[in-house]
Amino acid sequence: MADKKKTPAKAAPKKATTKKKVPTKKKTVTKKKAQSSRSFWKGLLVLCFKLGLILLAILVIAGIYLDTVVKKRFDGQLFSLPTVVYSRVLTLSPGQSISLQSVKKELDLLKYQKVSQPQRSGEYSSSSTKIELIRRPFEFQQGPEPDRHVMLYFNADGLQKIENRTAKKQMGFLQIEPQFLGMLDADDDQQRLFLRREQFPEVMVDALLATEDRDFYQHDGVSPLAIARAALVNAKAGRTVQGGSTLTQQLAKNLFLSRERTLWRKVREAYIALILDYRYSKDRILEAYLNEVYLGQTGGEAIHGFGLAAQVYFGRPIEELRIDQLAMLVGMVKGPSYYNPMRFPERVKERRDLVLRLMMQEDILSPHQYEMAASRSLDVKKRATIATRQPAYFQQLKWELKEKAGAAYQKGEGLRVFTTLDPLSQQKAEQAVEKRIPQLEKRAGKGLEAAMVVVDRQSGEIRVMIGGSRTGFDGFNRAINAKRPIGSLVKPAIYLSALESPDKFSLATTLDDRAISLKGSKGTTWTPRNFDRKFRGEVPLYYALSRSLNVPTVNLGLMVGLSKVTDTLVKLGVDAQEINQVPSMLLGSLNLSPYQVAQMYQTLGNGGKKAKLTALKAVVDNDGILLYENFPRSSSVVPTQAAWLTIYGMKKTVSEGTARFLNSKYSWAGLAGKTGTSNDSRDSWYAGIDGREVVITWLGRDDNKPMKLTGSSGALRVYADYLGLRTPEAYQLAWPNDVTTAGFDLESNKTLEPNCRGNVKLPIWDKSGQYKAECDRKNSPAAWLTDIFGL
Repeated sequence: MADKKKTPAKAAPKKATTKKKVPTKKKTVTKKKAQSSRSFWKGLLVLCFKLGLILLAILVIAGIYLDTVVKKRFDGQLFSLPTVVYSRVLTLSPGQSISLQSVKKELDLLKYQKVSQPQRSGEYSSSSTKIELIRRPFEFQQGPEPDRHVMLYFNADGLQKIENRTAKKQMGFLQIEPQFLGMLDADDDQQRLFLRREQFPEVMVDALLATEDRDFYQHDGVSPLAIARAALVNAKAGRTVQGGSTLTQQLAKNLFLSRERTLWRKVREAYIALILDYRYSKDRILEAYLNEVYLGQTGGEAIHGFGLAAQVYFGRPIEELRIDQLAMLVGMVKGPSYYNPMRFPERVKERRDLVLRLMMQEDILSPHQYEMAASRSLDVKKRATIATRQPAYFQQLKWELKEKAGAAYQKGEGLRVFTTLDPLSQQKAEQAVEKRIPQLEKRAGKGLEAAMVVVDRQSGEIRVMIGGSRTGFDGFNRAINAKRPIGSLVKPAIYLSALESPDKFSLATTLDDRAISLKGSKGTTWTPRNFDRKFRGEVPLYYALSRSLNVPTVNLGLMVGLSKVTDTLVKLGVDAQEINQVPSMLLGSLNLSPYQVAQMYQTLGNGGKKAKLTALKAVVDNDGILLYENFPRSSSVVPTQAAWLTIYGMKKTVSEGTARFLNSKYSWAGLAGKTGTSNDSRDSWYAGIDGREVVITWLGRDDNKPMKLTGSSGALRVYADYLGLRTPEAYQLAWPNDVTTAGFDLESNKTLEPNCRGNVKLPIWDKSGQYKAECDRKNSPAAWLTDIFGL
């Protein structure tokens, strides 16, 4: 019994022991959990550390890569710059035959501002005899020149004196900067005029920083304060109304990143901005931004940089813009499409005035300056165009750059090309075509086309090129590529061929004007007729030229010989391959372009001295190094005397012949000219020459159908309109050696007979001096006594 009682006593401790062991297990589990937790966090820390190292390595590698990309671009040529094209440089010199009005028109075309007293570059004043101006600074092909404050003195004969107002001394010449025409070879349809930091007006830079990035000179490329401020403004508005990007970030995005809106792009943008700020000065970054910022679009071409935007919207260099105009450009940075001044002027004015208020708040403007600027209208151009680009001229220019400049011309390097285009002549020629063609279409029918080529009479430099009736249309260039029968424009070459033989022909030579028939090699018969279907029996040579008579011309050409006429045409500049030696060539059956005809008439109008036509003057690289320059050269290809006598006959064309329409207004100018009409009036031509230019005008239809216009009723009228807008210079050629005045008697049949004492006077080429000797003998006292008294 005792043993049985002891058993429970032994069992009780076991229970107690079992109860004591439970906490021990819990502690073990807790300990294990703690150890597991510590292990987890340790592992997580290790993982994070490793990931951090990886991320740091990625950032370092990315930084090295981005730094290399940034450095490579910034240390090299930052932008692919298009080739900038300029017109000819107007050079003024004392004694030059140029009127005060012509110089004023040039200044107006270059957007010089007329004021009572010039105070800064780009301004001028004028009186009836003087022009005072401050010529803009410009980097000419010879090198940069500062602004020039000058006074130009004029009299009835032209420019009399040029005075430097600063140095108080006379100048031998003055160059007026050329007009900006446009650009070639833009990359990705981006256009910009690259300017150095110091060329941007400080007030504009201050306005930009006050509006877009007021802490620009304090932050390191990224501004946490600006980001926080933008976030607060956007949170209040409930939408994105303000960005926190600095100008450096904007530049990074524009130069190196796409337009995708992702967090990763934003990180890269900030990273590049930090690199830019570390590596380059604030002014270097600002210069890049000012040239890169997008400010609109025109004609499918993006406008980048404030320099080009100034030309596009105001037609002036940025240095000459008013404060309100600069504020408008700064305001457009926020959204060039939304703030398009051509489409939304009221919206743009509000934005401009906001920029002006910010400038006043930042003490950049005084309240008075703010009021003055805000009261102005936008004053932008009617059309946002990069320049007054002439498509026909640019086609010729591109060809010449390839042929003449060769390897010196490189795309994308910001070369500057100086051309020979006269902006005033081009403008007036375009106006003449645009005015006259619709009027002529009432008679000729719709679809009338036109082409004009204007060249300097002496140098052969191309001043104007128009390739169609729609002068600004970049299409088929009829001035170069349309070869059409030239009709009577060939005749001066025939008369020149004859007058080269003074022992056989003179202006008084009698030519037959009777019906003729010529048999061709294939049994065909050619019967040339005069335009009026009349025959005059016999006529003097000069008369046949001035009236453009066909039959006497054919007779003269046959006497001279087709090979001789061909030789003359080639000397004047016509390609021999264009000439088919058949009698019909004497009436202009050969097909030439207006460009080719211009070469022919330049040689003739310059007294027989041929100067190869050119549109390209010089090519200068971005560092101011002259890569190519054309020097006008001319060489005598036909006798000066024969050319002079031919021009005399062409002056008769204007004074009394087929171009006498011009004589009532321009008899003082001594113009020379020649009308031309092809078979069935399919082509209307006029070649006009004054002291300054040779002008070739063509009218016709692309389908080659008749148009009921002659040279006189068509092309001549366009030329007359051109002269009405571009006053000609008097055309005076010095008398050549051995050319003298001869007397003739007018016979009853209208022919001329030599008589030293005759009433009709004509110039002749007295090559041997025989005529002078004979007249001296006949005009001697002894000869007079013999005539009077029969002694």
